[in-house]
Amino acid sequence: MVQLIIMTRKLIFYVICLIFFSNNIKGQNVEENFGSWLMHFGTHKLSDNYSLHYETQLRNYEILSNFNQLLPRVGLNYHIDKNTSVTAGYAFIPTQNEFDKGWGEKIVTENRIWQQFILKNVVGRIKIRHRYRLEQRWIKNEAFTNYKNRARYMLSLKIPISKNEESPLFISLYDEIFLDISNTPFDQNRLFAALGYQVNKQMNFQFGYLRHRSGILNLNRLQIAVFLTTGS
Repeated sequence: MVQLIIMTRKLIFYVICLIFFSNNIKGQNVEENFGSWLMHFGTHKLSDNYSLHYETQLRNYEILSNFNQLLPRVGLNYHIDKNTSVTAGYAFIPTQNEFDKGWGEKIVTENRIWQQFILKNVVGRIKIRHRYRLEQRWIKNEAFTNYKNRARYMLSLKIPISKNEESPLFISLYDEIFLDISNTPFDQNRLFAALGYQVNKQMNFQFGYLRHRSGILNLNRLQIAVFLTTGS
């Protein structure tokens, strides 16, 4: 317990130092700055087979400032069994593609319909998840609307730090590739590593680093996320 308190204090100290350092050394473009993604993911159980997925992500070009994107997303999950589920949902996404412009000027909006299939398994104490997602995207930039189809695949791992099953700390890893269904398929790749804290069976927090390849850009992002499960 004492070691857990010490580790938590160190983590808080490192976060404060990172925010201070990032906010006082400002680059001139999106690649030079360390940005942040603040995220909330929720699952509300409706019945044995159905649940509601909801999430909100605030993405900034800098730590806690300089708006880039707001991503609210909802979906209905159907659980085939405890390790397999399918989902269909909708998202409305305003995006500022220009660095240091903020909210209000030249905002690009997207209406997105999405479907996904999730398959889970366990190897030892490592939890593995495969996520396959399809997206139909209507992207509006001023008066012009462009339609795109995109496919995504994510492989994620949840690895306990301690052999003690009651330890709340874990490592979260994932890699996700985004492919446009077009003549130039590569869109994005996201490689992520985080330290997680399992508060209880219904909630956990994750603090980590994202290396985000978006087109020709190589972006560095701090991610802070909370995951919450509610319902019957």
